[in-house]
Amino acid sequence: MSDKKAITVKSNSGPVFVVGMWRSGTSLLYTLLNQHPHIALMYEGNLPLLWPLFRKGKARPDWLERWEFWSGALSRHKIDTQALHGEFPALPEAMELVYRQYAGLARWGCKSPGYFDCMVRLAKEFPDAHFIVLYRNPFDICRSIVRAAQKSPWFAKPGMPLRALVGYRMMKREADRLQTLGVRVHQIQYEDLAREPEKVLAGICGFLQIPFDPRMTHLADADRSPIHDAPHHAGVKGKQIFAGGKKDEVLSPSLQRKIQRYVNFWHREYGGTWPLHPGSNGSNTPRLGWMERLLDGIRYHALRVFDEAVIFIYCFAPMRLLRAYRGAYGSRLGA
Repeated sequence: MSDKKAITVKSNSGPVFVVGMWRSGTSLLYTLLNQHPHIALMYEGNLPLLWPLFRKGKARPDWLERWEFWSGALSRHKIDTQALHGEFPALPEAMELVYRQYAGLARWGCKSPGYFDCMVRLAKEFPDAHFIVLYRNPFDICRSIVRAAQKSPWFAKPGMPLRALVGYRMMKREADRLQTLGVRVHQIQYEDLAREPEKVLAGICGFLQIPFDPRMTHLADADRSPIHDAPHHAGVKGKQIFAGGKKDEVLSPSLQRKIQRYVNFWHREYGGTWPLHPGSNGSNTPRLGWMERLLDGIRYHALRVFDEAVIFIYCFAPMRLLRAYRGAYGSRLGA
C-alpha cells in the first residue's frame, strides 16, 4: 500500500506532535504551548519509540512497567496507572488512552525530538494528527549539543553531532513527505520563536484552529514539572525567553567546516530556500563530496541501528537485568 493510500486526514481532534532535532528549542516551545488552556502535551512520553512492545497485535503485559522504566513518563505526568490495566490491541489505542488521561479535554499529544525520523509512520498510525516541526540553525544545534555533553552523559555519547547533522536533513525529508501526503504540518524556526514569540505562537494557534492566548508568550507561571531535572534544561526552567547571546566557540574548526559543507549542499538542493540560516562563510567552503556523504551516512545508520538495539533491549530484556544495569551505572541506556 502506498503512503498516499495509507494516510487519510480525518479531523481536528487528533494528537499534536511537536518535533525538532535535539537542542533545537522543542522544550521551550512545549512549555509555551502548554500555557494554552486548550493544549496539554506530554513531555517526551516517547511511547511510539517503544513500538516493539506492541508487536503481534497487542501490548505486552508489562508495557506500562517498561515504559516507565524507559523514561519515567508515567510518574513525571502523574498518570493513574490503575485506570490503564487491561488488554490493548495496538500502540495507537494505548497511547491515546494515556495521553488523553493527561490532557483531559485539551488537545493531547507529545513533544519529542525522538520523532524526527518517524513522522510518516506516526501519521499512518494517527491520520488526524497535527505536526509542528521546529528548525534551528544547525551550527547552534551542534554547539548546544557539545555544551550539553559537558554535563549530560547522554549528549556525550559518540557521534551525537553527526546524529544531529544528518538527522536534521532526515527530519526535513519527513516533513516534506507529510506535506506531499496531505498531512497537517506546520514548520517554524527557533530563531523566529525566540525573537517574536507572539507572532509564531499565534500562527500555531491558527494552524490548530484554536484562539490565541497571551499566556503562551510568558514562562513565569509555566508548569515545567514533567521536564527532566538536568543542567541543560536550565534555560527553559527560567522566567524569560532568551534568543541566545554570544558565547565561546565550542565547535572544532573541522566540525564547523563539515556543518558548512552540509548546509551549502542542502542550500543548493532546495534552491536557496532551506536551511534559512546558511552560515557566514559558505562561499569559501569546499563542496560536500559524495565520499564524505557516503561515509557519514554509513556511520549515521550504524549509530541509529545501535539506538534501535537499545530500544529492543528495553522492550525484551529481563527487567531484573535492566535494573541491575541501571543500578551499576546509574544512568539509562537510552533517552
